[in-house]
Amino acid sequence: MKNLFLISLGFLLLFSCTKEEEEYVKIPTNINLKIPSNFPDIVYDLSKNPLTEEGVALGKKLFYEGRLASDGIISCGFCHEQASAFTHHGHTTSHGVDGKTGFRNAQPIQNLAFFSEFTWDGAAIHLDLQPIIPITSDFEMNETIPSVISKLSSYKEYDILFSNAFGDAEVTSERLLKALSQFMVTMISGDSKYDKVVRKEENEAFTVKEEKGFQIFNNTCASCHSGALFTDKSYRNNGIPVNPRFPEEEGRKRVSGFAEDFYKFRVPSLRNTEMSFPYMHDGRFGTLEDVLNFYTDGMVENGSEVDPILRKANGNLGIDLTQEDKENVIAFLKTLTDNTFLNDERFAEF
Repeated sequence: MKNLFLISLGFLLLFSCTKEEEEYVKIPTNINLKIPSNFPDIVYDLSKNPLTEEGVALGKKLFYEGRLASDGIISCGFCHEQASAFTHHGHTTSHGVDGKTGFRNAQPIQNLAFFSEFTWDGAAIHLDLQPIIPITSDFEMNETIPSVISKLSSYKEYDILFSNAFGDAEVTSERLLKALSQFMVTMISGDSKYDKVVRKEENEAFTVKEEKGFQIFNNTCASCHSGALFTDKSYRNNGIPVNPRFPEEEGRKRVSGFAEDFYKFRVPSLRNTEMSFPYMHDGRFGTLEDVLNFYTDGMVENGSEVDPILRKANGNLGIDLTQEDKENVIAFLKTLTDNTFLNDERFAEF
């Protein structure tokens, strides 16, 4: 009788351990990325980092994790707020640990799966590598990757999250960065009024002002802000005056080392531009009106060759737009606001 009891107890313990282990380590659930029909193919190679529900969940947790910074407060989400198209609302340049400020405006986080280079100067050439820049920057998160790994490894919650996403609890730099990428890859913005119009959905149509603005945009802006992403992904000198507040700023030259790349910056996407103010690499313009006024009346020779596409036939810098033209263009730009994306709970912190 005693032996029967011990055998039964053994089976019970074995079953309990197996059940607990199954609850602790889950088989990742694959996710199929939904790409809008009017978008190009993604650039990010999902075969090397397949999307799973568990990987994305871990990436989201890490995106809003203050422990990635030396002060335990500044997370990725601190400078990339959803309601502002994941930019740093109200800040010309981003604020980091101990109130330090950088010299560049936080760029939106959307549709990154369609790009192969990141930041204003293209310093990151893969999405998996991009987070290293803010994490290790002394005026952003001011941390080191080994320190981040050590901190995360000490928390039981991350044992479970890493195990669910990657099969065991080991925290590595590769897993950390791949999880962040999985979350960011899913952040696709392609459900604006503009998208519905071009896809002929919901009987959506431009107003008269929006249609006029669209035509003007195609004639004056679309050479640089082209395609479904509203950027040709190039680096251009747009004739913006050098900012004396940031003497260290050289634009693309900081990466390439070429003098001709001085004050060239990546052409930003205009999706959700209504919500991503302030504008330009240093956030100097607070409104879309300011931006258009700059292109008509504010461009200068700034120490390097201004992009020829921004010169008039007579050689002068600038774009010819009337006040009415500007109002119409802005009306069109507002059709690029994707409220579905800006309010999507999948990307929200809580």
